[in-house]
Amino acid sequence: MAPEAPEPKEPASGASGASEPSGTSRAEPDPAGSRAAGAPEPGTPTVPQQRHGGPQPQDTTGPQPPRIPAYAQRARPPQANPWGQPRQTPSELSRLRPAKPGAVSGATLWAVLATGVLSALLLGEGIGLNLLMVAVPAALAACFAARGAGRRLRPWTAVWAVGGPALLVVPALRDAGWPSLLAIVSAFALGSLALHGSRSWLGIFLGSLGLLTSVAESLGWGARGVRERMAGSRGRWGVVSRSVLVAVVLLIVFGTLFASADAAFADVLGSLLPDVSVGDSPWRFFLGVLGVVGALAAAYTAAAPVRWDGLTVRPGKARGRLEWALPLVVMNLLFAAFLAIQLTVLLGGYDKVMAETDLSYSEYARQGFWQLLWATLLTLLVIALALRWAPRGGPRDRTLVRGVLGTLCLLTLVVVASALRRMDLYVDAYGLTRLRISVAAVELWLGGVLVLIMAAGVFGAKLLPRAVAASAAVGVLAFGLVSPDGMIAEQNVERYSRHHSIDIEYLRGLSADAVPALDTLPEPLRSCALEEIQRELRNSDEPWYATSWGEARARDILGDWDPGYRARDCPGLGSGEDGGERGDPDEPYDPYDPY
Repeated sequence: MAPEAPEPKEPASGASGASEPSGTSRAEPDPAGSRAAGAPEPGTPTVPQQRHGGPQPQDTTGPQPPRIPAYAQRARPPQANPWGQPRQTPSELSRLRPAKPGAVSGATLWAVLATGVLSALLLGEGIGLNLLMVAVPAALAACFAARGAGRRLRPWTAVWAVGGPALLVVPALRDAGWPSLLAIVSAFALGSLALHGSRSWLGIFLGSLGLLTSVAESLGWGARGVRERMAGSRGRWGVVSRSVLVAVVLLIVFGTLFASADAAFADVLGSLLPDVSVGDSPWRFFLGVLGVVGALAAAYTAAAPVRWDGLTVRPGKARGRLEWALPLVVMNLLFAAFLAIQLTVLLGGYDKVMAETDLSYSEYARQGFWQLLWATLLTLLVIALALRWAPRGGPRDRTLVRGVLGTLCLLTLVVVASALRRMDLYVDAYGLTRLRISVAAVELWLGGVLVLIMAAGVFGAKLLPRAVAASAAVGVLAFGLVSPDGMIAEQNVERYSRHHSIDIEYLRGLSADAVPALDTLPEPLRSCALEEIQRELRNSDEPWYATSWGEARARDILGDWDPGYRARDCPGLGSGEDGGERGDPDEPYDPYDPY
């Protein structure tokens, strides 16, 4: 049964919601009551009535516009921008960083502040243990931010997080600057990887540098956190500030009194506390700001990491079996022929080969090493391109790829061994230098990468990018821990004991890490080799936290020793029984080793 129409509602006079059009008069009331009560006036449209006395609809005087169906509203195209400006689309970085971090916690802010203070106080004197001391509060800031964001510690994140501080041990142990710089750069890369958690090749590469993308956004994040806490707890911040100020004043006053009263206490206090002067205030202020910005960027990244794995590289077009395998099979045959000749040389002796080729001993060893090093690098490039265009039809294709590339990796490993043997012969004849030990270490690491590629062919390539990155970090750490300058000095001293040939001019430019080995040379070679190092140690007044263990050990060995007259004839020690050049005077110039 259809509901009855509700009674019409008369508009009340003077109602605020209705206005009459101009030029019309209000209807006069019917004094005779000719119309029934509640009846509509003539010409007024009839409105349906509600049955149960619900809310009455207002009277309308014109036709209502038709309602737009829901499907039409959804299909309506967006309105054009009247100003002609393009619409703002989200950036690629915002897509890769899906979540914005929440409010920065108080623990994170305190850790960031501690990083800035320690950077300003400790990093102005040099690099040593202080770098590790500054990294600790920065890592705590990232830890607090990650915990506040609900992130969990994963195995590979733990590997990167442990590897970063481990690499910072190298500047604390070694006085040589070149392995320390390599360790610091690698520690930064591992720390960035720990914050991002990348897995793919592109993600590992970009994740190692991705901390720099958080610097700008982290400044605003930190400023908002400080402003919120200052507004919400002014009284508590005031109490903390006054307490810290009073403690600092008391330490300065009584520390000065005690230092002036006892010379031993003054010496201990001076060696423990940083020497802060007004002259280096701008430099220390810059270091403090750098520490705050770095720790804040690390905390922001830990709370909202960029997912670099979202950037993918499309696989190459799969090639046919013959088209793909034929060049690689030919390459394998070439490698096999080369290695067969190498085996013949090894069995027949180098003297016979040099007599047949009219090459000197150094030319044969030197040329072979550099060519084989480039062959190893190019082989890795060939393997990467071959995997990109490998056939992907089924099990037979996978077997073909594994067989061809596995054979190539195995043959390249033998090439790596041959290159290292060439370098060993060259070093035995003419001594070890920084360049020679560096390229030998790189060749050794490339051999490790080949082993990892072969293992990935058997067990799967899921962990290969992270394994290669971890192997690079392990290589840098081992290179710093073995003390390259110390190894160079030891090898040259040992070679002098056999051949009575040594390059004193080169050895005197090494760092303090070489002092234990150079101290065993006979006079006047010892004085000539250690004169420059001793002068630098005397002129250096670095505090304990900026002094490496290698430098401290050199100070203990040399003490107050003065070379004196024994170092007067050093320029003449280049040939004869007391010394010699690294190579023959008639030796051709080696563009790869100018030292």
